[in-house]
Amino acid sequence: MEVYCTRPGCPRPQNYFTDLDNNATLKTVQQKYCTTCGMPLILVGRYLTTKLLGRGGFGAAFLALDRYTPGMRECVVKQFQPSGNLSATQLQLAQDLFEREAVVLEQIGHRHEQIPDLYAFFPITVPSLQGGQEDQFFYLVQEYIDGKTLEEELEQKGKFSETEVVEVLRSILPVLQYVHDKNIIHRDIKPSNIMRHRNGKFFLLDFGAVKQVANAPSGTPASTGIYSMGFAPPEQMAGGIIFPSTDLYALAVTAVMLLTGIQEVTQLFDGYRNQWIWRSQTNVSSHLADILDKMLLSAANQRFQSAQEVLDALNPPVGVVTPQPVNPPPQAQPQHKITQPPQPQSPQQRPPSITPLSTWELLVGSAFSGFEGSLIAIALFSILKSPIITLTTSALILGMLIFAQNRRWIEKIDLLIIAAITFAIIYFVGFLQAGLAIKEVLLLSVAAAVVAIALTSLFRLIYKLLSMIL
Repeated sequence: MEVYCTRPGCPRPQNYFTDLDNNATLKTVQQKYCTTCGMPLILVGRYLTTKLLGRGGFGAAFLALDRYTPGMRECVVKQFQPSGNLSATQLQLAQDLFEREAVVLEQIGHRHEQIPDLYAFFPITVPSLQGGQEDQFFYLVQEYIDGKTLEEELEQKGKFSETEVVEVLRSILPVLQYVHDKNIIHRDIKPSNIMRHRNGKFFLLDFGAVKQVANAPSGTPASTGIYSMGFAPPEQMAGGIIFPSTDLYALAVTAVMLLTGIQEVTQLFDGYRNQWIWRSQTNVSSHLADILDKMLLSAANQRFQSAQEVLDALNPPVGVVTPQPVNPPPQAQPQHKITQPPQPQSPQQRPPSITPLSTWELLVGSAFSGFEGSLIAIALFSILKSPIITLTTSALILGMLIFAQNRRWIEKIDLLIIAAITFAIIYFVGFLQAGLAIKEVLLLSVAAAVVAIALTSLFRLIYKLLSMIL
């Protein structure tokens, strides 16, 4: 098993322990230490970090296992890792913001299904690599959301359709309304902080936004400087008072980024005229465009004042006809050029509701299909005695199982359970009237699974080669 060291700057953070492949050992071992720097690897005796998910200016995130749960639950471990030359004031502010995220998640995470739950928050003090000193690290453990951020989706598939963006807005606005009702302003809404779970549900991430604290201007203690360039409205950039409409502004910039496919959103803002010029880069209904433009107004009091107001605007009363998409009127060119030309928008494009199978899942599914298909064919032939009927019926059943795998109706442990049940039925019910011993049945099924894996790997390799050539 691989365990990842969380000490910042560890030259070889990957550690391999073969004894931890045994779950009994994994749950009972007292502690493991990094073979390079000596950092404890089982945090507070409970969490084993297995993979680095990402690193920012003030923190790192790791995928981890919670060995105190029966199923070794996956979770995310965030570590406070300040980098750069920070003053004592800035460092303390960064730490306060990191702790604030834990406090916020504790208050609202378990009460809303689209906000990750907080599992733990703790410090760890360890001997420093510099002799005679100690280092203290702060950790936050939260729910792992198995999916992709909107930023990742945008990079993979390009710009979103109007239907897709409206779906995002209708999913995130109720979350913002809930958060704002708790007197909490997120302050860092952007595509990388909105994640779509593989089941289609959207989650709002990263409360606290500690990685932006370095932008805090000196001499202005009232300002936290928490923002991402291009997504923050004027009042936030100036370090003034922020409002619920501050988050709505950032959400509108997120929507514009998804609609246009332009990831450098500052290219869509005309500083000379102090307005957004995004309409010429996409083709959406004037209804949605007007809503986004109101959310993007510079003055906070001229925007929608609550997320519910935006939802009401997106859902007009019954009988009101929503304007159809129209070509926007030509606009004067700003002082700088937009580097990305307009691209045709496909209104019929729908967001992928099912996450594609990974290579590992594809191979496991192939093995299951080969094993299960062999068992079904043997059992049916023992009863029907007709090769044609047996092949037809087996192919139909196997096709249904493969379809169920692709739709993720059955996966992971379900595959093993189904195969075990099928084998048990053949063994105990006595379907083997073809003269085969149970050992021969098992060998044939395993051989079929191996062949299925080989064929799947071969076809996948051919597909990749053709994709590179064409």
